[in-house]
Amino acid sequence: MSRILIVEDEESIAELEKDYLELSGFEVEIENNGETGLKRGMEEDFDLLILDLMLPGVDGFEICKKIREVKNTPIIMVSAKKDDIDKIRGLGLGADDYITKPFNTNLLISRCNNLVNSRRLLQEKFSKQPQAFAQMLATNPMDKEMLDRAMAIIEQHLDNTDFNVNIFAREMGMARTNLFTKLKAVTGQTQNDFILSIRLKKGAVMLRNNPELNITEISDRIGFSSSRYFSKCFKEIYHVSPLAYRKGEEKEEEGNEETDQ
Repeated sequence: MSRILIVEDEESIAELEKDYLELSGFEVEIENNGETGLKRGMEEDFDLLILDLMLPGVDGFEICKKIREVKNTPIIMVSAKKDDIDKIRGLGLGADDYITKPFNTNLLISRCNNLVNSRRLLQEKFSKQPQAFAQMLATNPMDKEMLDRAMAIIEQHLDNTDFNVNIFAREMGMARTNLFTKLKAVTGQTQNDFILSIRLKKGAVMLRNNPELNITEISDRIGFSSSRYFSKCFKEIYHVSPLAYRKGEEKEEEGNEETDQ
């Protein structure tokens, strides 16, 4: 069940939102103060945050800014202000959507479903399809910037079998825990899983576009210690061997053996 945190100082509005969202299958928590809302948003794992703009303690803009420094949890900002400048500012700070009060509860539920479900569907597609690349996961400019940087670093070390999470975090300029939190929120994967995914996807491109390279040569170029390990990982994730994928197959029949071609 997806968890949503509502940070709203008007209790009647917060309770109304909670009732409708729970009827739609969400688990919902409420905070009426900006400071406690920020603390919970930073320390706990939620699938979505709904932030009121005007809050006691810390306003919605500041909460959004602080959350985006360490997390990529989807954020919907809610405000009675209809000025475009507030919407532009909120989206510029990394919010994924902006709704003005008063609003139809069906609209809120629809926006919540879209954000939560679309991210999960994208994460599933990214992990299971060789042709799906990381940039498709970016739902806002901050996600895109982080993913572009992560991809560039991994590609620089693509053939380095010693490349690991410590090097990755150092070159990203982040603590390992912060890198884990950000990648997990956006991609649904740990750092090691993300590195493996990028290597396998690069391998998939080479299998289709570089027929002059055999499986061993490709595995060397993407940082695998052996072609056997590359083939094992490729088949476990994509359910097709590298050789079968090279031949244009998307799913391999049972009993096929991999050869170094």
